[in-house]
Amino acid sequence: MSTSRALNDEEVINEMKKMVAFINQEAQEKAREIKVKADEEFNIEKTKLVRQESINIEASFQRKIKQAEVQRKIIQSNNINKSRLKVLHARQQLLDDLFNEARVQLKEIPKDAGRYRGLLRDLILQALYQLMDENVTAIVRKSDLSLANEAVQDARKVYTEATKLPVKIDIEKENFLPEDSAGGVILTSHFGRIRINNTLEERLKLTQEEMLPDIRVTLFGHSPSRKFFN
Repeated sequence: MSTSRALNDEEVINEMKKMVAFINQEAQEKAREIKVKADEEFNIEKTKLVRQESINIEASFQRKIKQAEVQRKIIQSNNINKSRLKVLHARQQLLDDLFNEARVQLKEIPKDAGRYRGLLRDLILQALYQLMDENVTAIVRKSDLSLANEAVQDARKVYTEATKLPVKIDIEKENFLPEDSAGGVILTSHFGRIRINNTLEERLKLTQEEMLPDIRVTLFGHSPSRKFFN
């Protein structure tokens, strides 16, 4: 029967070295495992952070693009509006010049006595049809009194024949249209309470109001944004 013997000092030291080596190896392997796991977790977390930051950067970039696009559209819209206002101002200036020139030309009409007499008759006749009264008063320029007398007689005759109604037309001898006006006539009835203004300036004003849309189309054409036409 064999018996175990005690280890001497050298053997004890060798056994301890083996144990230390084993423990050291186990520690190194564990450390490697921990490092590998830590590296994996680090890489995973880094990837998440990089992805999230990329998303944030992309979102920020898209916001800046949208903001830049909105700003571009605002600037473009402002420039278009400014250009449109300039065009509208230029067109309005042209129309103002056109009607101012027409007002100047109005004063040339009375210089042709024959033409002006016929025009006075027509203006008086039109006012008579509107008033449909038996007693009316005509107001003209003082310098037009002679022509107005003739025009009144002609207008009365046409009116009476057309309506079968009598009419008395008095020409105002105290109150006149301004001499610097283009002429024409104002007819009143019922002691001046009813008044028809058929002066040449007033007729031009009415023409301007009524025909302005057509004049705009003639001069500038239809608006590109207009879709429907009467």
